[in-house]
Amino acid sequence: MTGRERTAILLQGREIELEYEWITSDLADAPLIVFLHEGLGSAAVWGDWPAVLCRATGCRGLIYSRYGYGSSTPRPEGEPWPADYLGAEAREALPALLGALGVDALRDKPILFGHSDGGSIALQYAAAFPQAVRAIVVVAAHLLFTEEVGSQRISWMQHRYADSPLRRNLASVHDYPDDVFRGWSELWLSDRFREWNIERCVPLIQCPVLAVQGAEDQYGTLDQLDRIARLARNATRVVLERCGHFPHAEQPAMLAEAVKNFLNKELS
Repeated sequence: MTGRERTAILLQGREIELEYEWITSDLADAPLIVFLHEGLGSAAVWGDWPAVLCRATGCRGLIYSRYGYGSSTPRPEGEPWPADYLGAEAREALPALLGALGVDALRDKPILFGHSDGGSIALQYAAAFPQAVRAIVVVAAHLLFTEEVGSQRISWMQHRYADSPLRRNLASVHDYPDDVFRGWSELWLSDRFREWNIERCVPLIQCPVLAVQGAEDQYGTLDQLDRIARLARNATRVVLERCGHFPHAEQPAMLAEAVKNFLNKELS
């Protein structure tokens, strides 16, 4: 049995419930890391990584499942995901969740750790609320429409999804796994998503940024990482060799060390 609970927020005129869990909650006065999961992720998909990183850095943590994910409220059946769903998560859902859980972002200044889509959310949140974040760590984040390597990967996943191990894996971490996969994959391959680009927000970020990517990422090239490093005013760039899209699973010790060194330097 997990320690996850649910809390209600208002998002785009709808009242929804998000599942969440506190990590190392006994460290009440420690800096807070908010973990933002990837495009097919949820609170459950992190495994023990949040606890590992919190122990390594002396922080407390918060994990949650976004709208439509995990055991949070599902999106309406058959309704296409909005092209700016990541922006809505950054500007509306995350601030609402923090408020519902009693986190005063201006006072507590959380650290955001975002993986993949979660990294894109972290970048947009830090740009929209520069005084309400202490630092961000973005791992395999996207700045613009997925590159050809990513499109091909997602298309390949679509064609094999029905009988794939992925479908079985998603069923273990989502109440509505098919809806999650269909909504995410259809949007990322749609014509209306081709103009999606958040490069303009990065220069607005005032806090330190640690940008990490695996050299063998299956969903994007290092151009995404280079763009973040070039556009952010205070960015540290880290490439993990022999690593794909999931550094916290593939190279957890190296990633934890990089995050620890970054936070020790920037937040001391």
